[in-house]
Amino acid sequence: MTHNVIIIGSGPAGLTAAIYTSRANLAPVLFEGALPGGPLMTTTVIENYPGFPEGIDGPDLIMRMRKQAENFGTKIISKNITKVDFSKRPFKVWAETEKYEANAIIIATGTEARMVGLDSEKRLSGKGISYCATCDGPLFKNKKIIVVGGGDAAMEEALFLSKFAESVTIINRSEKFKASDIMYDRAKKNPKIKWLPNTEVKDFIGETRLEKVKLVNNKTKKENEIEAQGAFIAIGRVPNTKMFAEKLKMDKGYIVTEPDSAKTSVPGVFAAGDASEWHYWQAITAAGKGCMAAKNAERFLDEME
Repeated sequence: MTHNVIIIGSGPAGLTAAIYTSRANLAPVLFEGALPGGPLMTTTVIENYPGFPEGIDGPDLIMRMRKQAENFGTKIISKNITKVDFSKRPFKVWAETEKYEANAIIIATGTEARMVGLDSEKRLSGKGISYCATCDGPLFKNKKIIVVGGGDAAMEEALFLSKFAESVTIINRSEKFKASDIMYDRAKKNPKIKWLPNTEVKDFIGETRLEKVKLVNNKTKKENEIEAQGAFIAIGRVPNTKMFAEKLKMDKGYIVTEPDSAKTSVPGVFAAGDASEWHYWQAITAAGKGCMAAKNAERFLDEME
């Protein structure tokens, strides 16, 4: 059987694409992937998604989107796509050993935050450890916060968090910061921001929530602990796009789309959300691109007929 549309990914982009394509009577099939719902499933309260003045838990928002997509007729399969063939239509995708075909594909596989790599980080993720200041920053009013990283993203996170926090300490493993001069200077001028260069996180401490951070100076090897109710990891994001390498045009691992469009380098294949976007990383922009991908796919299929 050849489907009209297969959607790969189940975050805000994939689920929005599913809602729009199912309402267009395209009977989409959506593969949830290894992490159903994406990073929002580990986000506590989202206060900046329109329509929820009191805020909404990330998993709750995802489950509402999922139910909405299913109500309109989306078939959701709890499998991970492991292989694709975009060389000709119908396109082929494999979930383990099972093959599926479709005349249009929407990729919404998102990104993963690059983690420090500690067991305590996994345990306290969403319990004081976050990977998105604009998502979770307001939850840390008058708290002591650390930001791990030394690039522009870390400076942006620290500057944003300084609006709420009692203090923000930037932890950077080297003496030199990778941030652009303008971002570094802006952060340096902020009186709430403190600096710890040549420093690495050795452990996150806390039973049910983050309480302290164990640090080590990688030059002197001296260890110490500092109080922190929040830790924001800003050492980059990794797009979940490896299986599309050499099949689609990419830029630094992100899928390239045409301006004002979700069209990729292969006609009939569309990309939405963080897998094709490295500027915003927000649920609302991912959802918007999911809508765009759905409308593009609908027009493509109409023209194909």
